Amino acid sequence: MSADGNLAQANARRKGLRIALAVAVGFTWSVLSGAIIPFLGPLFAAQFLISSSRPLQLKQALGMVILIVVAGALLQAVAVLTGDRPPVLLLLLGLVYFICFYLQANGKGGGAIFLVLVVAVMVPLLTVLNRDLGDSILSILVQGVVSGAVLMWLAHAVIPDRGSADVQAPAPAANPRAARYAAANAAILLIAVLACLTRDGLATAIVIPITVASLLSQLDVIASARAAFGLVMVNLLGGLVASFAFALLQVHPTTPTLFVLVLLAGLVFGGRAALSDPAAKLYAGALTIFLILFGTGVSPLPGSAAESFATRVNYILVAIAYTIFMAALLWPGPRRSAEDTVLS
Repeated sequence: MSADGNLAQANARRKGLRIALAVAVGFTWSVLSGAIIPFLGPLFAAQFLISSSRPLQLKQALGMVILIVVAGALLQAVAVLTGDRPPVLLLLLGLVYFICFYLQANGKGGGAIFLVLVVAVMVPLLTVLNRDLGDSILSILVQGVVSGAVLMWLAHAVIPDRGSADVQAPAPAANPRAARYAAANAAILLIAVLACLTRDGLATAIVIPITVASLLSQLDVIASARAAFGLVMVNLLGGLVASFAFALLQVHPTTPTLFVLVLLAGLVFGGRAALSDPAAKLYAGALTIFLILFGTGVSPLPGSAAESFATRVNYILVAIAYTIFMAALLWPGPRRSAEDTVLS
């Protein structure tokens, strides 16, 4: 193997270590500080670290904070003004989801698009269904983005890359059917949000649309049945690991146990997400599901921890099955070449 190849492998391992360290430290600190949504900061940090091997510059981090705050404020205003008119609210949310998925289908926006999707799911649900959390959601989002950026910088300071910076990947070509895929994905996510708006128990129900958004962001528009099966299995693994970690934490509820459990999950999923591999996106999604599920389990939200956690695991399974089924139903079929058309 060439020296450049060895350097790339070493830096990929260091990137995986950065991801694991950031989510473990951030998650543990969030729980100890009593954060209402403890997975938010580590989730943002993981997205920042996975999307690039370079740390965000200060102006980029400020831009990300402004983007999240502006998006959150606008969505909160929309939810307040149209909360008593569900069709209008759903129409506006569908437009936001369509724009995000359209940018994703064309390879634009990077990790920021997924963060906006998370905000576009959380803010309306919290605002409409839980006024106590809805009133403070903007400050929660700001704290999440800022803590995510700080965790990213600390991880780069502790575990820097070796040698030269990695080569920038070429810009992806425009997807000729991006609008069709974006419309299908927006409809799939909107139905999941609608299901949450029509039922109580926000603390657990919010897991469904966030999981759906994560899965849709992982799905490749040309994915085969084998790739779809891999998507299901890897994301199920994230949920199973979260369940196992929660059970261990119940038996031994100490801070070191919490830190080690999240660190190990970060090493397994974050380490694979850091590799230059087609499956990297799937492991990044599995890490997202682990953080969300484990985070809602240990959060101070009301409800019986054991019962609500079991319910959340079932919601993850429902979200995965629902997303795969709806994608198969609504996505356009593979394009046929002119030669195939003539032969048929």
